[in-house]
Amino acid sequence: MATAENDSEQAEQAAQPGQSTARAVGRGGLAVLGAKAYFVLLGFVQQIALKQAIGMAGYGALSRVLAPANIINNVTVTSSIQGVSRAVAGGGEHREQAFRATLRVHAPLALVLAILFALLAPAYASFQGSPHIVTPLRILACVVAIYGVYAPLVGSLNGRALFTRQAALDTIFATLRTLGLIGVGLLFQRYGGAGVEGSVTGFVLATLLILPLALVWSGTGRAPDPHAPPVAAIPRPTAYLAQLLPLALAQLFANGLMQADIAVLGRFVSSGALASGLTGEGAARSADEWVGVYRFCQLFAFLPYQLVLSVAQVLFPMVARAHAENDREAVHRYVQRGARIAALACGLVVAVIVVIPASVLGVAGGAVVAERGASTLRILVLGQGAFTLFGIGTTVLASLGKERLSATLSFVLLVFLTGAVWVASSGATYGEAQLRATAWSTSATLSVGLVAMSLAVRRYSGTFIPLATFARAAGGVALAYVAGLALPRFGLLLTPFVALAVAIAYIVFLIVTGELKGADRAMLVSLVSRRRNTSR
Repeated sequence: MATAENDSEQAEQAAQPGQSTARAVGRGGLAVLGAKAYFVLLGFVQQIALKQAIGMAGYGALSRVLAPANIINNVTVTSSIQGVSRAVAGGGEHREQAFRATLRVHAPLALVLAILFALLAPAYASFQGSPHIVTPLRILACVVAIYGVYAPLVGSLNGRALFTRQAALDTIFATLRTLGLIGVGLLFQRYGGAGVEGSVTGFVLATLLILPLALVWSGTGRAPDPHAPPVAAIPRPTAYLAQLLPLALAQLFANGLMQADIAVLGRFVSSGALASGLTGEGAARSADEWVGVYRFCQLFAFLPYQLVLSVAQVLFPMVARAHAENDREAVHRYVQRGARIAALACGLVVAVIVVIPASVLGVAGGAVVAERGASTLRILVLGQGAFTLFGIGTTVLASLGKERLSATLSFVLLVFLTGAVWVASSGATYGEAQLRATAWSTSATLSVGLVAMSLAVRRYSGTFIPLATFARAAGGVALAYVAGLALPRFGLLLTPFVALAVAIAYIVFLIVTGELKGADRAMLVSLVSRRRNTSR
């Protein structure tokens, strides 16, 4: 059951459905954004500490292990949140019964996915040419099972617009996961075990700790009256699965787009190490180290997606609700505003990274990682910026009931990306050249995908990123890219100040070109101001 505090928050929103609700949603969105920023910041600390705790080769091996796990976990989390959120938001007075109905579908699915993941672990390790990652993969099957229950609980909070609680769960879990990955990994490494196995064990412990808190905050809903007539707002299992499957497929292909490059690269780095004359453990260690360098590049290249994803989490229920009410004007307004904010925020993060790729890699991974990965990161972040906006498009299509189209676009793009990376990385010289070739093929393919997604979203919502906004954001990134080619690598103390200077320069560029106006500042102030005590 939902807690009394949940009910009081929802009652307050219902009592003041206009301006008060808008402010509550705005502040909730800011809370989710703040939690995401904390998650990203903690992620940097986590990656730096992991490299120190389990070594560069161990970090590379962990990257190989997390690549397929991240696909399954991200699909589970995103599709569950969207599916449950939509059911709860549309449930009205029956939302608790709707939530229970969705939970009965997700729990057995979680167990099936976990078993399949464990059974397929040897096949994936063989594809990677890395038999030493089989055991860590099987341990991570426990995380897959727990995520399958945890994610629907978060989805219920999202559907009730309790974004602050959702943000709190994100923050707490990020902290627990970081402590588990680093702490248990270090213990295993120090006492003769494999650091990668310790890290994934710590990951499992973190999920076990966050699940009870999520249950307390979200409840498990209420079972419908078995003697009452069927209610349309309470989804039937088959109908809900029919809605969930396109969402899951869209997310499967979208997350595959994020991990296909490192998975394919890992295969050909392993074979490249053997072809270069290395043998046995030396070949495995060298290959894992190069995979680790690429993972550090991904860490920064994924920044736009991680930060801007909060826009999608708030945008989805708003667009879905407007679509359900057949309010085309509201759909147009929400999509255009959300896409514009996403494009500008994405451009800001990309601009900072393309100026100082060696500096940020040096801070996180050290001099060797900076030297090996700087050119790769500068290329890769452009493609991941395109993918970020592609992801906003998939959210819009899903909220408009076009999950099948979203899944189709993502699948086609995934096929082309996998093929492009396969050709590029297999034909390149072992080491840094393979990383650059992978980054170029990934970025080119994702950029083409963004064009296709933009056309699809405009067709069904009537709008997407305003062309003038996209041109200005891209112009700011282009200027930053050129400037970065002439700048040296900065040290730990100077890098944050240089990043801040680039961010300010980007914002000034948007103001000078007329993209940011007084209305934008007024909107931000209205979201964060507290003109009234929220308890009234």
